[in-house]
Amino acid sequence: AYPVQVVYGPEGCGKSALLRQAWEVLESSGYRVVYVSPLEPPPLRLRTSRGLEGLVREALKLLPGIAGGVVDLALSVAGMALERLGSRRLAVLADDVFQAVGLGRAESLVKTLLNLLEYPPAPYEKMVVVVASSEGVTRARIGRHRWATLLMMWNMARLGFQELYKMVPGPKPGFEEAWRATGGNPGALARLAASGWRLDSAAKALAREKGLEKLVERLGPAERRLLAEALEDPDTLAEATPEAEDLMGKLIELNLISELWERDPEAWVDKPPPERDPEVGVGVRVAWQSPLHREAMRLALQRAGAKL
Repeated sequence: AYPVQVVYGPEGCGKSALLRQAWEVLESSGYRVVYVSPLEPPPLRLRTSRGLEGLVREALKLLPGIAGGVVDLALSVAGMALERLGSRRLAVLADDVFQAVGLGRAESLVKTLLNLLEYPPAPYEKMVVVVASSEGVTRARIGRHRWATLLMMWNMARLGFQELYKMVPGPKPGFEEAWRATGGNPGALARLAASGWRLDSAAKALAREKGLEKLVERLGPAERRLLAEALEDPDTLAEATPEAEDLMGKLIELNLISELWERDPEAWVDKPPPERDPEVGVGVRVAWQSPLHREAMRLALQRAGAKL
């Protein structure tokens, strides 16, 4: 396995929770941790273990005009932790950094992390580097290099999701209804609860947020027909046609679907999704990120169709 671990998974599936748990485990094992999450509010974008706070202030003074923002700042702090403090065990945890730096720089970022491991500014005992991302556009680009181990993470299995569902306070629909609406996605469950458990309301909000109606209006008749078929069978998007390839690329870019390249448990964090589950939008090769994402697309297709 390659030393940089890149974890892909649907929006809201628990990748951030995985990294936070990793922080706790690594710190308890003697690691100093640099955690960067560019899409969070400013106070939470860069966090470090105790003893590294001074390096953040120093890096800001030395590099006031860091081109890559908080991501490059985190890399500088990690390098300084090795060089200045002799951190024998260091962990770099990065959440949704590809979206922050842009598609064009995703590959070079992974290579920079690999260089930190292979050509450190000072010797170290052990180092852990984990990158998590909800977008799948960069997977093919990063996968063509021997720079990282690519792993997939999916939504929660029924048993674990049921425990999470029980923890949600107040009146709520039955578990089966919540499962069919979320497919085990914790983020979708939170959206649904915030909408008063109204699936149509949560789907409309998600469709507006992602601009799905405008996306549909830009599609040609063949792509719209293909999209309608994909709502029932996402594997339709895996067909070897220009229309299917183009549409799948657009849906992956908007974090609406995930491409499932294998189900070997060793290639997944926790359990892989079922081989096929039409109820929650999981096919053999392609899956909707959650039933809520699929419903948002369905509503957008209906609304755009009414205008055409």
